[in-house]
Amino acid sequence: MDVIKELVKDVPLPRMVKIHQTFPRPLVSDLPRTIAEELAKPEIAAKIKPGMKIALAVGSRGVAQIPTIAASVVRELKARGAQPFIVPAMGSHGGATAEGQRGVLADLGVTEESAGCPIISSMEVVEIGRLESGLPVYIDKNAYEADGIIVICRVKPHTAFRAANESGLVKMITIGLGKQKGAESCHSYSFRYMAANIVAMARISLTKANILFGVASVENAYDEPAKLVAVPPERLIETDRELLQEAKANMPRLPVSQIDLLIIDEIGKDISGDGMDPNITGRYPTPYASGGPEVNKIVVLDLTERTHGNANGMGHADFSTRKMAAKIDYPKTYANALTSREAGVVKLPAILDDDRDAIKAGVKTCYADEATARVVRIKNTLHMGELWVSESLAEEVAKLESVTIEGQPEEMRFDAEGNLLSETH
Repeated sequence: MDVIKELVKDVPLPRMVKIHQTFPRPLVSDLPRTIAEELAKPEIAAKIKPGMKIALAVGSRGVAQIPTIAASVVRELKARGAQPFIVPAMGSHGGATAEGQRGVLADLGVTEESAGCPIISSMEVVEIGRLESGLPVYIDKNAYEADGIIVICRVKPHTAFRAANESGLVKMITIGLGKQKGAESCHSYSFRYMAANIVAMARISLTKANILFGVASVENAYDEPAKLVAVPPERLIETDRELLQEAKANMPRLPVSQIDLLIIDEIGKDISGDGMDPNITGRYPTPYASGGPEVNKIVVLDLTERTHGNANGMGHADFSTRKMAAKIDYPKTYANALTSREAGVVKLPAILDDDRDAIKAGVKTCYADEATARVVRIKNTLHMGELWVSESLAEEVAKLESVTIEGQPEEMRFDAEGNLLSETH
């Protein structure tokens, strides 16, 4: 890499200014009480009978307060005499293995001890119908054989397509509960047909499986529950659509729409299905989704610890580091790509020796004056309250009501191994 170091050694790095963004912050202050109230609604309470064995479908995304939500639902079901158990509902995540999916739940803080009920993890599914196209509809076998199913999820914009229903209750039923086979079936004809497939498959599941209700959360820009509702099956598809509009309005965003270089400290499946949320970065894996800023180059420095080597989404980056590359678990990473049939998200970006070289490479190739490049640095796409912008952007963002400048311009500082020091974030 000596030649590469020579090519980037004289690239100037901009001084960076720490800023703080504020967003509207609706908040569910007492989750257990809210869940108790939602499950006490007559149309919901009537679904729960003493002695019923009820499967709680819990997914793999970083749903805010999911251990508390799951435990609160379990407690309410037990109080009504039901016998709840949890099934992982996460498509092919966790390396598409029963053990891996149980591990993903544990990483999210959902265990038998925390939830207060058994977790039954299996990749075994049953086919419960077919679309007119011939695509099979699958559902987790243990959930199907239970007396009822409750789906717990977060509603949010999808990362690869736009539709009335995106990531939420409908997708959780078709892809989450469908396990690897269901996810693969739903993705068979590409994301171009995903919008139609997830709804058509959900309608079959709602007819053939005893789905009692859904528990859906909408989050605010600070990764906190802003709303939580229990939804009966007859209104599930429609409510999923309404909640999606609220979720879109609540999303955080970068302070500027034109960015020469975006530096992301970490990506991971616990942050977004795509490692870094395309709704934030503007980099999408398919042509069926759009929106967000125009970003010329992206540098990713590392993987989150909780992603356990799953580097899905690294293909959106232009440059990364040996540090990140050394942590990649290729089977976990490729399982998602093979199931979704989108290979671009797992392509390796250009790998540089360290953070310093990767950032310099990003600046050098961003088609801007290196001295005045518009550079933004974030920890990840889930936490957007605190970030850094280059000195050239300071005056522009200072005019925004949602932004507070929190310091003076500082040089980027690196340790002896070329890692960007955490104090500069």
